[in-house]
Amino acid sequence: MLFRTVRLVTVLVVATAAAGCGGLFPQKYEYVEEIALDVDGSAVVSLSASEAALVALRGASLDVGPHARPDRAALKKLFSAPGVTMRTPTFSRRNGRRFVHVTLQVPDVTQLNRVAPFAWSQYRLTRAGNSIVFRQNVKRPVANSFRDPGWTGNELIAFRMHIPSRVVFENATSDVERGNILVWVQPLNDRLAGVPIDLEVHMESESILHTTLLLFAATVVAAAATFAVAIWWVIRRGRRAAGG
Repeated sequence: MLFRTVRLVTVLVVATAAAGCGGLFPQKYEYVEEIALDVDGSAVVSLSASEAALVALRGASLDVGPHARPDRAALKKLFSAPGVTMRTPTFSRRNGRRFVHVTLQVPDVTQLNRVAPFAWSQYRLTRAGNSIVFRQNVKRPVANSFRDPGWTGNELIAFRMHIPSRVVFENATSDVERGNILVWVQPLNDRLAGVPIDLEVHMESESILHTTLLLFAATVVAAAATFAVAIWWVIRRGRRAAGG
């Protein structure tokens, strides 16, 4: 429970920063999926995307007009699925487009494709010896007619993962970032055209947070034991002095 709480707080802080600062990524990113995975297969998932990208890529029924109000009911329906907890969506604006920021808690990442915006992916989590293997195959977007909101052709999409343990192997398009974060990047035009993306990560089965907490607990116990021995030695020495 503690591990999940820490992970959720981390992702919510990231999502809040993204919403409040116009996006954690440079402005060329139009759509970002982010998974904070736990070794038990549960995950905190966030999606930050322009409403135009949600319509074009995921077939969302949203009014992307410049004067349209956010449709929270439509978003709640879009991201609803059994067993999934959705946090209240937030919004920001950039380049004349409204961006949506949604955070979900899912008990089993392999079932994430039951949530409509993530249905274009197949998620697999398997064990191979002492390693956990995560694979995500991102297929074609929903065939959907949409109005170009004024994209320049330089926009990008990204898939980010927070890995809970030491990374053994990965095929990300960038180096492992601080905090065990992996990023796969694709041009928006390629995603619209259905160019597939295959994500693969091999990680150790013991979470870094779990190891850190165990080490901390062991240190506290050792310190307490040392303190107790020191007190016992002082008391014993005092008794000997009094008796001598």
